[in-house]
Amino acid sequence: MPHHPGLSYRFTHAITRTPADSVAHGLRAVDHGDPSGEAFRAEHAVYVKALQDAGVKVETLPKLEAFPDSCFVEDPAFCLPEGAILLRPGTESRAGEAAEIRPALERAFKKVVELPGIGAVDGGDVLMLDDTILIGLSARTDREGATAFKMVLEGWGYAAKIAQTPEGVLHFKTACAALGGRKVLATRAMIDSGIFEDLTVLEVPEDEEYAANVIRVNDVVLVPDGYPKTKAVLDAAGYSTVVVPTHEARKVDGGLSCLSLRFNPAN
Repeated sequence: MPHHPGLSYRFTHAITRTPADSVAHGLRAVDHGDPSGEAFRAEHAVYVKALQDAGVKVETLPKLEAFPDSCFVEDPAFCLPEGAILLRPGTESRAGEAAEIRPALERAFKKVVELPGIGAVDGGDVLMLDDTILIGLSARTDREGATAFKMVLEGWGYAAKIAQTPEGVLHFKTACAALGGRKVLATRAMIDSGIFEDLTVLEVPEDEEYAANVIRVNDVVLVPDGYPKTKAVLDAAGYSTVVVPTHEARKVDGGLSCLSLRFNPAN
């Protein structure tokens, strides 16, 4: 697809969802203890304020106790200027989340479509650059879903590629982030995979791999609290960074990108 300057980071709107108390029962690969709904909501409020300070109008949806992971709104949908695509998260407990977020997307966009077929795609496996959309195969995104998603994106005029997420990485964006243009932040595992060999890559320092999941929002980069070496890498590269707490989100494998759907609607 043509180069679209700012596609990956120029946003005017975002959708978030208040964490429920049931987040204590959320999915996780490793048990780091149960997150507190109250503490998570306090951190979430800081996150929303950071998006607003970056120039984004945020709609915060009410908590859904029936869906413990529903505050991670990035996984059940993907947004582009033309419209939104409802995805199919690859975990049974999250099967109803796309339907729950659909009304908010229909308020924001004239076009909202569903992922064809029966394959699975988690939004956490989708990395949007300014000229390509990468879809990572993982435990949560299968090839059938990725292929169907790729066809939808190409039908909308976007270039899309399917890549293999390195072993041991939960979501593609667990280990990388778009910084605008053809620049990314990535872990050593992602760099060694060769996925980004034609891009400019900033490497996440050793022992700070969690901090690969930053988000650039307009003129700032949000960075998780507690990762000073990664912040220093971004600062040295000329980015303006803002530190945001994600201590509760991390207990259920969540990060900064997971907590919002960010977009710049054309309509």
